[in-house]
Amino acid sequence: MRSSGPDLDRLFAALADPTRRAILTMLLEDDMAVTDVAAPFAMSLAAVSKHLAILADAGLISQEKRGRLKWCKLEPGSLHVATTWMQGFGQFDPVDLDDFERFLQNELSDPTSSS
Repeated sequence: MRSSGPDLDRLFAALADPTRRAILTMLLEDDMAVTDVAAPFAMSLAAVSKHLAILADAGLISQEKRGRLKWCKLEPGSLHVATTWMQGFGQFDPVDLDDFERFLQNELSDPTSSS
């Protein structure tokens, strides 16, 4: 079993950011125009567009031009690679990604942790 790869790395890197996770949560409801995705965030449209590009590069969303607007759609099977990888470690309770992010930050920043 491959322990990592470019697809898995991009997926976890995309999920590491709380803004991107919030965007994914919004897209669970329905497809949204980029301007609607950007509305609740205190950042520029260009900054939100960068987040969307990272999500699209990871395969978590797709983007489509409809008339003058660009629409974002959640790709439902996109987490399959990560789910399969995590299942290789046994049965897990549902993963809280915020807790998982904090755990990884602690593990990676603690020089005394043993491997």
